[in-house]
Amino acid sequence: MNTPSPNQSTSGVALLPLLLFLIIFIGTGSLLTMQGVSMAFYQLSAAVAILPAIALSLMLGKGKLDKKINIFLSGVGDINIVTMCVIYLLAGGFASVAKTIGGVDATVNMGLALVPAQLVLPGLFVISAFVSTAMGTSMGTIAAIAPIAAGVGDQTGMSAALLMGAVLGGAMFGDNLSMISDTTIAATRTQGCAMSDKFRMNVLIALPAAIATAALLTVFGDTGAASSPADWEFIRVVPYIAILALAVAGINVFVVLATGIVLCGAVGLAVQPGFTLLTFSQSIYNGFTGMHEILVLSMLVGGLGELIRHQGGLLWLLERINKLAHRAGRSNTRRSGEVSIAALVSLADVCTANNTVAIILSGGLAKEIAEDNGVDPRRSASILDIFSCIVQGLVPYAAQVLLAGSIAKISPVTVAANNWYCLILAVVSVGAIITGWPRHKK
Repeated sequence: MNTPSPNQSTSGVALLPLLLFLIIFIGTGSLLTMQGVSMAFYQLSAAVAILPAIALSLMLGKGKLDKKINIFLSGVGDINIVTMCVIYLLAGGFASVAKTIGGVDATVNMGLALVPAQLVLPGLFVISAFVSTAMGTSMGTIAAIAPIAAGVGDQTGMSAALLMGAVLGGAMFGDNLSMISDTTIAATRTQGCAMSDKFRMNVLIALPAAIATAALLTVFGDTGAASSPADWEFIRVVPYIAILALAVAGINVFVVLATGIVLCGAVGLAVQPGFTLLTFSQSIYNGFTGMHEILVLSMLVGGLGELIRHQGGLLWLLERINKLAHRAGRSNTRRSGEVSIAALVSLADVCTANNTVAIILSGGLAKEIAEDNGVDPRRSASILDIFSCIVQGLVPYAAQVLLAGSIAKISPVTVAANNWYCLILAVVSVGAIITGWPRHKK
């Protein structure tokens, strides 16, 4: 997606399609929930709920319909969207083959044999946080660990939403902090500070939230009716160990997932009765088809986001936040500037459902706000990254939430609602803005 042009016209009306989508999707699910309908958020697919919003966006704005359709298609084919879609496919293929060869069951049984039931949720959170920090990608982390979490839910009766929320929260922790994460790179470059300085500032806010999350998951999290784990073979666990090792080593996520698929196939051919190359290929394809809904939705969200951007919706939003910051900045308070930066990137992420793009879009204005209000670049970079990741982990149409929900076969709304880490991080971060903590040397 492109950064808004300074000469581009602005229009708050351009944001109406996004509002319409949220009202239709979340409103329908909420209404059906109140009526007692089971699986309420599954009754209306988000990929269908977004169609009226796209139609409205195509009717808004100036220019011929053909041109607006081309703008929509350019958003659908954006490199970030295509990247996510390929990750979806590889993650689906890996999860499907791993399940076919018994790798998920073996890994779950090994974990249940080694980890006490009350530590399963915090354990998944900590492992996800570690892998994501090393890997620099929340999507790759979820693709690797969510199938294990889903298997734990199947065998123990633990809440699938809580399990996925723990994995998602850990993944967003690393996405926010990792030195090789796109969000860290974008935040530090737009604010003009060193990544190491931003990390030292950022970790003092994120780590207390992570510790609190692990503690709360231990005390209040679901332990389920964990029965004695069944027997398991170590060789079936090898693909998972291998992809976690590759992830920690910082290998590209595509290589990690592709290697996992190949290793699963090799193990299946070696130890699984009746597993052939044809079975292997069919299992991969079944994994691909299982990801079709989130793949389509991600493409449609990308197209809608590009229409909103081109019609001036994002620029209108950024300008309003900037005006509020300048007005509040007359008293030259750090707090007003930081609140404005947090609101700026949060709203940008709601519109784009991509935390890296949200930082790039709002980074220039955030730097101006920081300079006008005396906000240290290390703090502005940290706030940009933190709040973009908070929102990314809580909006039900974000790629990470969709992937976790798809793997567990549950509504993305329930996954986002059980992401305790991002909720706690939001509270801690607002407290840090209010108090000015952590203190820093000039």
